[in-house]
Amino acid sequence: MRTFVHAAAAWLAMLAAGAVPGATLPAPIPAPLPRIVVAFANVPHSAPGPAGATGSRYAGQGYRVSQSAHQQARRVAAAYSLHEVASWPIKALSMHCVVFEITNGQPVAEVLAELSRDPRVMLAQPLHEFHTLTDTHVTGGSYNDPLYDLQTNLVTLGIARAHERTQGAGMRIALIDTAVDSAHPDLAGRILGTHSFIATRPRSPAFLRHGTAMAGLIAAVANNHIGIVGIAPLAQLEIFEACWQLEPDNDAAACNTFTLAQALAAAIASGAPLINLSFAGPADPLLSALVQSGLRRGVTFVGAAAGPDAPFPTAIPGVISASGSEHPLPAGSLPAPAEHVLTLRPGGQYDFESGTSVAAAELTGLIALLMAAAPKRPAGRSIAQLLGETAAPEMVNVNAALARLDELYGAAHLATRGMR
Repeated sequence: MRTFVHAAAAWLAMLAAGAVPGATLPAPIPAPLPRIVVAFANVPHSAPGPAGATGSRYAGQGYRVSQSAHQQARRVAAAYSLHEVASWPIKALSMHCVVFEITNGQPVAEVLAELSRDPRVMLAQPLHEFHTLTDTHVTGGSYNDPLYDLQTNLVTLGIARAHERTQGAGMRIALIDTAVDSAHPDLAGRILGTHSFIATRPRSPAFLRHGTAMAGLIAAVANNHIGIVGIAPLAQLEIFEACWQLEPDNDAAACNTFTLAQALAAAIASGAPLINLSFAGPADPLLSALVQSGLRRGVTFVGAAAGPDAPFPTAIPGVISASGSEHPLPAGSLPAPAEHVLTLRPGGQYDFESGTSVAAAELTGLIALLMAAAPKRPAGRSIAQLLGETAAPEMVNVNAALARLDELYGAAHLATRGMR
């Protein structure tokens, strides 16, 4: 026994020193190379594809990349030791964007500083990451939906009364998020289509949580004897998948500049008048330019407030910022319930959700009600002003906003709008 102990101790010592004959230690996993986004001028030279086309069709059959932009990208890559990972054209900004890896170990800040001085480059920035803003809390009227009585947020927001006037009929909403379980019975007929900008993604229900939760808050079907009631139950959603869930059965999800830029460009091109952005992250020049181009076209954006460390998208002037009414309200934000709010889970399930992602989805639904009710569709700035003027310090008031629309347009014009 003593001989065995001595032998084992000697073998362990040799292993620690890397000297065991025939033994090999696993090679360390190399750290991923840092990635950046670089944009080049790209003059449009062909007609765009159909509205709402998927990412590959949008890039491949509509607005194409010029030979000059391709050449500039190759030359810049060679000059700065960059390796191209992905690329896509953005018609709204007349540019061709490339995701590069920095292969020579040079710090990102130095590479970006050099690129910013290169006349061939329109824009150079980090490949930022963005995150959804929910915290899951697991818990064991006039509607026939069996879980309606648990939707305390709808009572707080006065939704039953608002639904007597409008339920969002005729409204099309773009949801930029994770994929959505479009087979959920409480979303039947609510999903117009799905466009994915994620190259590889699990398709099991366990990876569809955040997008499904937001879709249910906005547009779950009312009076179908199933589950819950959405804030705008007659609105329709178009899904632009740009975020991926980080773990199965967990709401945490991430997106980046590359996926979000494609989704934003496609959502704007689709013609949807209202876009929900239930995520937040750092200031991003490319994404900000896309949002600003949408605002100039009259698109209304709703974002989730996340504080000074994550200013995108709510710091962009014109973006409507949503925050939880249960907490101190950031300047310029509109309050909505954000704690323990019942919504959908993939696979025909339901659960409670918390976070400013929830407040953003609720506010998107409220805006859809107001837009559907108005004879003339109000712009995003006027909608935000209307909600701000009629809100109490602790909560938005959709019914007061509808009454204000009565004053502006006359009650007779609003009686049945948004109901069919």
